[in-house]
Amino acid sequence: MASMIANSPAPMATALRALTRGELVADGVVHVIGITAGLIGAAILVVAAATRGGPLEVAAVATYSGGLLAMLGCSAAYQILRSSRRRELLRCFDHTAIFLMIAGTYTPFTLLRIRPFWDVVLTAVVWSIAGAGIALRLIRPHVFDRVSLGFYLALGWAGLATIAPLVPMVHLSTLILLGAGGLLYSVGVVFHVWERLPFQNAIWHGFVLVAAGAHYAAVLEEIVVSRAGG
Repeated sequence: MASMIANSPAPMATALRALTRGELVADGVVHVIGITAGLIGAAILVVAAATRGGPLEVAAVATYSGGLLAMLGCSAAYQILRSSRRRELLRCFDHTAIFLMIAGTYTPFTLLRIRPFWDVVLTAVVWSIAGAGIALRLIRPHVFDRVSLGFYLALGWAGLATIAPLVPMVHLSTLILLGAGGLLYSVGVVFHVWERLPFQNAIWHGFVLVAAGAHYAAVLEEIVVSRAGG
């Protein structure tokens, strides 16, 4: 299962380059769109799962939705509140929320679309790795800064290890959406590290938003739509 990397931490430092007013407005617009769409989308998923599925479906979808909203909200707080005295704390939240988003996106598929025993094992592995990443960020932030980008990418694409048991259990369109989302996140990294590019932040976050949308569509189609149809 293709997954995703981070959302928005500054590459390797707390200090961000000064952005023009236009860049700040553009980045703010992207975040407002993301949070609004995320809240509406999460509500749709949870209500649909509660109506059409059982407790496990609701738990899986709620976990995914929580991770998505945490990513969007923490990214917005970190990027918009650039003069906050709590800047480093916001940065920490931004970094850790990325792990919640990645593990949360795996969860509906590992719990609901992989055969028993392996569903629990793979879900536990994903969340354990995410937990290790969060612990590293909290305990050794300087070490984390040096390896964060690779850590996110590795965890995101580790889903390829589940592709064999997942393929017969999901629609082809779902796999395409998951793969497209992973590629969009990965391509977006180019803009994430290209700090001198005008509107770099807005472009990067735009890639994140579209990639998250692709993964949302995969969850909606596979967990909600396919269940209603079947």
